[in-house]
Order: sequence, then structure tokens, then C-alpha cells
Amino acid sequence: VQLQASGGGLVQPGGSLKLSCAASGFTSDYYNIGWFRQAPGKARERVSCISSDDGTTYYEESVKGRFTIVRDDGKNAVYLQMDSLKPEDTAVYSCAAVLVRTTAQAMGLMKKQTGMDYWGKGTQVTVSS
Repeated sequence: VQLQASGGGLVQPGGSLKLSCAASGFTSDYYNIGWFRQAPGKARERVSCISSDDGTTYYEESVKGRFTIVRDDGKNAVYLQMDSLKPEDTAVYSCAAVLVRTTAQAMGLMKKQTGMDYWGKGTQVTVSS
């Protein structure tokens, strides 16, 4: 089982990036994906999540209206489109999977950042002029 995050880079304020989380080796039909980020000296925070059961999404308040999470089950991938990027979005972004069936359970676990089954290696996002 593997999660591979990619797509980070250096972008100017107001710019866009699209992060990808590629999943492979899952034997469960229910893999819920969350994107998390950690800036230097700060705690890791939940950015956005998407459930596998019904596609319910979650966005952290500061990214609402700017970030969009989408899953492509055919490609076993989840994408995070990040627009109107701000310097405060600078962080290492990681994706994680929790293999539970219901949306409520998945969202609860990702909110607490506990019980995650798999973590992908992070990708650096730097927003700077």
C-alpha cells in the first residue's frame, strides 16, 4: 500500500498549484483521503478531506473558496487544486488515508488526526514573491 503526494513547488502569491495524491495497493473499497499541512514551528492542521462513501468534502476555514478537493477513483487519485495562494499557505502538504466505510467515521478520525491508516510523504508548497 502506498500514498504518493506530488505537485508542490514555489509559486507567487495569487498563483495556483495542483497537488496529487496517488493511491496504490489498497484492497479496501473505502479509502477516505485527507490533505494536511505543517508549517515550520506550527502544528499539523487538516486542510481538506473527501469521503469515499458519498464524496462529502471538508475544507478548513482559511482555504474555503480557494481550494478544491476532487477524487478520481478510476485513477485511484485525489487532487487538491489550490488557487489564490497566500504566503500563509506555505507548508509541507501530506495526504493520508483512513479505511472506514462511513463518512461520519472517516471525517471524525481525520478531524482528530488519529487512526489514519496510511500517510504519504509530504510535498513542499512555498508561496513567496
